[in-house]
Amino acid sequence: MSSNTKHSKIRNTGILFELLTRQITVDVLNNDEKAQAAKILKEFFNKNTQLGKEYELYRVLTTENYKSESKANHLVEAVISARKKLNNSQLKREKYNLIKEIKKNYNVSDFFMARIPNYKVNASIFKLFSAKEEINPQSETEVRFTIIENITRKNLSTKKKENVMVEGYKKQEKDLRLLAYSILVEKFNKKYSTLGKSQRKLLKEYINNISNTNSLKEFIETETIKVKKELQSHLPKVSDKVTKIKLNEAVNQADTLMKGRIVEDKQVVTLMRYYQLVRELENV
Repeated sequence: MSSNTKHSKIRNTGILFELLTRQITVDVLNNDEKAQAAKILKEFFNKNTQLGKEYELYRVLTTENYKSESKANHLVEAVISARKKLNNSQLKREKYNLIKEIKKNYNVSDFFMARIPNYKVNASIFKLFSAKEEINPQSETEVRFTIIENITRKNLSTKKKENVMVEGYKKQEKDLRLLAYSILVEKFNKKYSTLGKSQRKLLKEYINNISNTNSLKEFIETETIKVKKELQSHLPKVSDKVTKIKLNEAVNQADTLMKGRIVEDKQVVTLMRYYQLVRELENV
């Protein structure tokens, strides 16, 4: 591994694919008819492009799972061999044009701001693929071990059960996560006609911070305090006794959203319902 090989987030094929996939979901939530993320993804990441072929190699190294280290090593060597067969000059051109399209359609600072699942592994794959003739043994060892540990999932054995669940969710196929978001949006749209501004903001935070549970937890705690205050402000205006009792229960149960170390899907759904309750009270 060249000692001068540095990771570049903006040129990392695995990260570019992840960010575009995530942007598709954000575009859907914003009802953005002019959104280009899906079109860009199809154009640059298909089986006929060098980018599409390189992404497939990234995907193999980030998702495959072997118990045997020797099998993991063999996989890494096979991927390196396949990577050498790609047309580097064409790959460079495609990547240049891809980044140009992203810059043309999106705010680059916002686009690249999101945290990425498996960032360290993606960075290691980038370095592995960018190796020069002069090899730094220490760098190569570190990069290979990071990738092999990911393939064998050795690092999971020392983690607590709840952290294992989070890691497992983060490693799910991107299409499956995208489908989950779409189903969630569809369910709320079907029940409540359309998502409100606060609900859309919550879903965007949920997507952008899926690998940063602390940030998402802080957001939910802040929003829960706001929602609780809004519900309390409506209490004096409610004359119906049954409605008042139910509203009091909702206020008292709001604190449960801030419990637990990890944000679960049910907490996000519950907060979405609280937002809907506030909207309904404001319309009465």
